[in-house]
Amino acid sequence: MNRLKKPLTLLLVLVLFWCSYPPMPVHAETTKEKLDKAKQEKQEIQGKISENEEKKAALDEKKGQLQNQLSGLNSDLNEIVANLNDLEAQIEAKEAQIDETTNQLNEAIKTADDQYAAMKKRIQFMYEMGDNTYWEMLVEAGSFAAMINAAEYIEELTAYDRRKLEEYKEIRDTIQKLQEQQISELEELDELKEQVEAEQNRVWGLVNQTKNNISATEGEISAAEEAALAYEAELKAKEQDIAALQKQLAEELRLSQLSANSVWRDISEVTFAEGDRYLLASLIYCEAGGEPYAGQVAVGAVVVNRVLSPVFPNTMAGVIYAPRQFSPVGSGRLEVIMASGKATASCFKAADEAMSGGTNVGNCVYFRTPVEGLSGINIGGHVFY
Repeated sequence: MNRLKKPLTLLLVLVLFWCSYPPMPVHAETTKEKLDKAKQEKQEIQGKISENEEKKAALDEKKGQLQNQLSGLNSDLNEIVANLNDLEAQIEAKEAQIDETTNQLNEAIKTADDQYAAMKKRIQFMYEMGDNTYWEMLVEAGSFAAMINAAEYIEELTAYDRRKLEEYKEIRDTIQKLQEQQISELEELDELKEQVEAEQNRVWGLVNQTKNNISATEGEISAAEEAALAYEAELKAKEQDIAALQKQLAEELRLSQLSANSVWRDISEVTFAEGDRYLLASLIYCEAGGEPYAGQVAVGAVVVNRVLSPVFPNTMAGVIYAPRQFSPVGSGRLEVIMASGKATASCFKAADEAMSGGTNVGNCVYFRTPVEGLSGINIGGHVFY
């Protein structure tokens, strides 16, 4: 007993849920509606395909621009590397020059120091010997000319010492200035090298960023290509649906024409089964419960017209439960309405009128919401054809 409680409770909740809503003018989706919907969906897919193609074209253009940018950055990078190599060669040469100049400066300093030391020794010697040395050199000269030559020799020796000392000092100063200049040039080269290395790092960053952008763009292009394939498959499937619906619509039109040209039974020849009135009233409620009474009669008349036509099933249940004819049947709403007894007195009155042969739509066997290009009898929110 407990096992039956839950299904019954769920059924009761479902019935109460459906019954709590007011009747809606629901109708079976016709083949024409399905075809129009499929065509609309096809247009939407084609629109998506066009948008996707434009997106892919823009991505291809973006990728080309990024590749051109990358090519330019690689050229800049090659030029920077060449500049760095040249600077390193210049720095190496400048360091060699500084080493050579330093050696020359050391030699010049040593030579000047040696000359200065020799001159000091001669001065010290002459100072220690006093003026007697010079006098002896002059007295010991064999002749006046020799004496003059000795005096000139002493004077030239002193002048030579002074001249050489000044010369070596000048050479040392010149080499020292050259060394300072070379060191300054080396510092400038080092600074320039740092700037070029910084530029190299900046360009490397741009290269990596551009490569990442190209990779991301290629990913977007791949996604767009996959989307294009999916849209093409969807479009192909939709075209197949349209072809099938067109075929089905043609078959319905053929059946409608065949029904119109066939000999119908008279309403007096039909024996309705027990429960047909309740079944038809419930369907009218589902399809046209919110329509005026004339619209409810028209829906009932379409069902009865099918019963009378030799093209359709010859029973009320056969017509109503035929596959893919009335959407409330397929959705299960008809069963809920029947279980709840929701059909109104107006729906039962419309069912009685239709089952007695009354019709306000002639021999129409289809109905749907109005669409452009479909002619028929318009009653309420439906067109009957």
